[in-house]
Amino acid sequence: MCLICDRIQQIKKGENPYFVKELETGYVVIGGHQHFKGYTLFLCKEHVTELFHLERPVKVKFLEEMSLTAEAVFRAFGAEKMNCELLGNGDAHLHWHIYPRVAGDLEEYGNQGKGPVWWYPMEKMFDPAARPSQDELAEMRKTLRKELDRLTG
Repeated sequence: MCLICDRIQQIKKGENPYFVKELETGYVVIGGHQHFKGYTLFLCKEHVTELFHLERPVKVKFLEEMSLTAEAVFRAFGAEKMNCELLGNGDAHLHWHIYPRVAGDLEEYGNQGKGPVWWYPMEKMFDPAARPSQDELAEMRKTLRKELDRLTG
């Protein structure tokens, strides 16, 4: 089983503390590391490795729900710009990385925040200090859930 499928099984068992909301085609979860406050993932319910592997109606709905999730993250966390990436090189299961961006979030590296999140050093991005506390995570989940509920009716 893949890591994304494992996360989904934890959600189904009520054991994933990062879970925010189930949508028709996927699950919204807060990212485990929060250098970019509000970093969220949207996990596809189907275990496929490529977007074009989804049937057209599912693919269109999956893209729409990713966009709604990105809008909710934007509103919930005061983003100025959104970065949405569908990579799958590490975990070959469709999932979106949704990063809210603000001016200066990369300035300490001399590029004035004008680059992709991957320009931020990986050792800092995934540093244990970037993990939210239980209280921070609960507040983030509540804030994002409120925006998702508003947008999805």
